[in-house]
Amino acid sequence: MRVLLSEDDEILADGIAKALRQAGFAVDHVGTGEDADQALQLNNFDLLILDLGLPKIDGLEVLRRLRARKQVLPVLILTARDRLEDRVMGLDFGADDYLTKPFDLPELEARVRALLRRGRVAADVEVVYGALRFDTVGRRVTVHDQQLELSARELAVLEILLQRGGKVVSKEQLIEHMYGWDEEVSHNAMEVNVHRLRKKLESVGINIRTIRGLGYLLESRSS
Repeated sequence: MRVLLSEDDEILADGIAKALRQAGFAVDHVGTGEDADQALQLNNFDLLILDLGLPKIDGLEVLRRLRARKQVLPVLILTARDRLEDRVMGLDFGADDYLTKPFDLPELEARVRALLRRGRVAADVEVVYGALRFDTVGRRVTVHDQQLELSARELAVLEILLQRGGKVVSKEQLIEHMYGWDEEVSHNAMEVNVHRLRKKLESVGINIRTIRGLGYLLESRSS
């Protein structure tokens, strides 16, 4: 899952980004409304966390332009503006949730999970593949009701492979969905993540096959 965080307070943005990355999300951060608007036009995100008091372009204008382009990703407004009129305006402009500052990080993470769950109405909240079950909201993987311990990176790799079920996923696609702009990653690092996940899945009859020159394909040995 890839999140765009639009927040001009660098200290707050750093804390939010670290918390979300620890939860397994890829996070890109911008500090102005202009940069947020451009990022939303050029990239695909699963969620937008949007401050209203942004420089250059106000957060409400960013939101208005987003919805005018018919982009449907969930939007969580994060702002110090706590007046009823501000909340109503934000929701009327197309926001899905509204959280005022100050706030607790666990509440922010819970709201992010709730919005992503809501955004998956047309998709399965739980993905079943062979003996494996992946709770896309709770971010848990179980095999025969026993939790499979995966790192955040391994979980992200598995999620993308499951989403593409039966299709080859390139290293570039994995990197795009797993890492933010400010995170440096090499193809070798990605191969390490895939190798570790492959080892953990072998015992449950699932294989990650390397398609030379193309990428990776998830296969169930029982199929």
